Amino acid sequence: MWDYTDKVKDYFLHPRNVGEIKDADAVGEVGAIACGDALRLYLKLDKKNGNRIADAKFKTFGCGSAIASASALTEMVMGKTLEEAEKITNQDIADFLGGLPPEKMHCSVMGKEALESAIANYRGYKAAPTEEGAIVCKCFGITDVKIERVVRENRLTTVEQVTNYCKAGGGCKSCHPDIQGIIDKVWEKEVKPVAVPAKPRKMSNLRKMQLIQETIERDIRPVLMMDGGDMDLIDVDGNTVYVSFRGSCAECAGSRVTLKSTVEAKLREFVTEELVVEEVNQ
Repeated sequence: MWDYTDKVKDYFLHPRNVGEIKDADAVGEVGAIACGDALRLYLKLDKKNGNRIADAKFKTFGCGSAIASASALTEMVMGKTLEEAEKITNQDIADFLGGLPPEKMHCSVMGKEALESAIANYRGYKAAPTEEGAIVCKCFGITDVKIERVVRENRLTTVEQVTNYCKAGGGCKSCHPDIQGIIDKVWEKEVKPVAVPAKPRKMSNLRKMQLIQETIERDIRPVLMMDGGDMDLIDVDGNTVYVSFRGSCAECAGSRVTLKSTVEAKLREFVTEELVVEEVNQ
């Protein structure tokens, strides 16, 4: 027996906004009675108030979770603009009800899809392509496109979860390998290859000196001169760079900070990360 929250029971036993709107501005319909669940959602907009949803009603054929999810959805969209309403996710519907049993999450998905269908109907185009694509689950007529979408939006990783969220694989189970293949494909796309740090290129002392001098002239000296300071390159010994501050920098109490946060940082960025900068007084 599934563990329903008190709110799910309330919205099932005392559903809000059941019925239809005769002059509805938008109607969305998803599911099929033959598959066990069907939902039709009606929306009426207040065109004098920024097209906010003034009324929402539903008719559904399904279980208690389907009725509760559809009822909750009508309450959630009331007073919202279409742009605000379309941000509602199936997880939001489940959360509104205090949670749904994992096996009944497909009811919240059906609510989200009905809302998308209604908004698309109002705007004059087809809803998201949940019906397009190749049929994977023949028992419930679920396509690869819908499975992929549900997997990505809800971060699903198992066939059982897919069945809970869209019923695919809940019949004869012959499609389970195909569903697992879709799951693997989705997350393979999400995994980014780990970049292997390139080995530092061996640099001649002459080239290192050239890059250090160029970086000082291009990226460091102009910054120091803005505050009346300056700097001279004194020597380079291996990866240690010796410099001497001039002007206001030579008298500044924060010269040590400037040495590390500006001079050393820039040289490490444009020359090599192995460099260490030291100040000498001359």
